[in-house]
Amino acid sequence: MTRAVPLLAAIAALLPLASASCTREGLLAAAQTYISAITTGSLSPLHLATTNFTYHENNKAADLAKSALFTSGPLKLDLSRSTADTVACASYTIFISTAGTKPYVVSTQIRHPEGTDDVTGTISLIDTIVATKGDLFFDATKTLTLLKAENWGVVPEGNRTSRAELKRIGDAYLDMWTDAKAYATIEWWGDCERVEGSQFTKPCGVGLPKGGSAKSNGMRRYVIDETVGSVDILCSFDSISSIGPDSHETRVEGGKIKYVHTVTTMNRK
Repeated sequence: MTRAVPLLAAIAALLPLASASCTREGLLAAAQTYISAITTGSLSPLHLATTNFTYHENNKAADLAKSALFTSGPLKLDLSRSTADTVACASYTIFISTAGTKPYVVSTQIRHPEGTDDVTGTISLIDTIVATKGDLFFDATKTLTLLKAENWGVVPEGNRTSRAELKRIGDAYLDMWTDAKAYATIEWWGDCERVEGSQFTKPCGVGLPKGGSAKSNGMRRYVIDETVGSVDILCSFDSISSIGPDSHETRVEGGKIKYVHTVTTMNRK
């Protein structure tokens, strides 16, 4: 049974334990065990912490075994991709499943504790945003086509953006709804692409807000991977009342945004 630990408290408890012993290879291997669990419909591939393991689905504590993804049975995945944050000892995975009566687009952050020889062999937190029919601009098949066309290869070292700047850009993007000046602090590639659910915008800076909302987008949790220029932020999209738990992933090349992905659920009564 998953313990009902408040989300930010659970993450805060793990952050001081981040260690240089978290390797990119280990984090990506652990993320692959999550994909294996999803595709087999079994928790057995996962090395979950025996104490204090926490699962969150759409910003709420839940029981992993009874979660939407595992009660649906094995899922056939059309796409999956992972990034690794060796500082936070965490990974980010996005996957798309178009088969069956209930398709999914899912964003997941996985976090690991220090304290064993194989740090990334143990999972302490799985933090998931699960979007399906009825969620914002949801069309898994269209989203699949758009994401498969993108290049998420390694960014050449001379063109990489620092961890601090990736975080700043990710925060500035989410701040645009409340801060009229945030948009101007971001640089954009002229051919950059934005995929919100299945809604496609190119260049990606078109139509974005410049303030106007009173409530900021909170509960931000980060996975930052300088190797591929990625910052993923899971959050509560509070600046628009109808929108609920959300993932915003951004790829940055040479200090400029190249891609933006959102996986966004709707608030339901």
